[in-house]
Amino acid sequence: MIAILYYLFAGICGILFFFLVFPFFKVLVSLFSSEKIEGKKDLPETDFACIITAYKNAEITKPGVQSLLKQNYSNFEIYVMADECDISDYNLTDEKLSVFSPDPPLRLKAKSIIYAIEHFKRAHKYILIFDADNLAHPDFLKIINQYVHEGYTSIQGQRTAKNLDTMYACADATGEFYKNYIERYVPYLIGSSSVISGSGMAVEAELYKAYLASPEIQQGQHKWKKMLQEDKILQNFLLRRKEKISYAWDAVVYDEKVTSAEQVETQRSRWLYSYFQNLPNSSGLVLRGLLGLNYNQLIFGLITIAPPLFILLFSSFGMMLVAAFVDMKLAVMMFTGLAIFVLNIFFVLYLSKVPTEIWKALWGIPPFIWNQVTALFKMVDPDKNFKHTEHKVSVSIDEMLQEEQKES
Repeated sequence: MIAILYYLFAGICGILFFFLVFPFFKVLVSLFSSEKIEGKKDLPETDFACIITAYKNAEITKPGVQSLLKQNYSNFEIYVMADECDISDYNLTDEKLSVFSPDPPLRLKAKSIIYAIEHFKRAHKYILIFDADNLAHPDFLKIINQYVHEGYTSIQGQRTAKNLDTMYACADATGEFYKNYIERYVPYLIGSSSVISGSGMAVEAELYKAYLASPEIQQGQHKWKKMLQEDKILQNFLLRRKEKISYAWDAVVYDEKVTSAEQVETQRSRWLYSYFQNLPNSSGLVLRGLLGLNYNQLIFGLITIAPPLFILLFSSFGMMLVAAFVDMKLAVMMFTGLAIFVLNIFFVLYLSKVPTEIWKALWGIPPFIWNQVTALFKMVDPDKNFKHTEHKVSVSIDEMLQEEQKES
């Protein structure tokens, strides 16, 4: 019996050790890979449909709309879904802009997107999804178009922070810089797929419509807040079809970061709930990859099944302490894994060339992690505890670009 318990304990340590060192080895391999897209001039402009989804706050979409209207690109339309919003004072007008406020309210992102597609002005070639608070870099559509002409049907742009004004915003941005590199850029470089961010991505229109018609979306619409997050349903759908999700590092979308402890708990409780919901799908992709000898599915499955950072760190540290009394070799192994994992985080931030505000605010990571721990307890009742994250940071694309110039 003792032997069985020991092997079980050693097995758990082995799994945790794998997920501690896996990110570092991915980065190591990616350093010998190169970007697959070469910027080409005078490419035909693909017809893009840009959908912006807003809930209870249409005003926050205006800077994003203006950033799209300032694109160095012309073949696109903008569809703003102002769900449960007062648009009587929405005074932005342009021949490329359509604003919808459905009655009765839809109260679900997937429903808003379906509504927008049903009201398209024409049959677009690609569908791009933006959150209400997003700003698109002036070259965003032009860069996405380059990936389209390379044959990619699914392209994730790089989401980066548009506000670094609080400790929580910097901590949130730190996590996104890390995940952008580890879960999006590196997998793309080594021949697998980028994890979808939830906004700032482009998908071939017919493929995206097929995703919206899938059972997960059609049935999930009736589950309200217990529905699996749309980005996870989309990436699972694409990977099962053996599609590759590319990552456009230079296609930048600015995204609002959380600014308070309450927002951290609200946002992370939804994300954690969705992570545990998605475990069967991630496990299924690992199995599909192994049985079907599909490298893309296998690597992507391993990336999405990996525990959230704070759970991995706390679990590994706890097992290391226990191992110190059980088997010192296991304790040394766990310590080595933890050291590699933490050092790799700093290495990734260095490779990502993060702003100086990020380095100065690293002291804020512990309280940020604590708020994620408390978010675990809000997963019990999604319908009661999951709230829409309010967006309040209103900044223009010109102001963002000026700030970037100062930083550089």
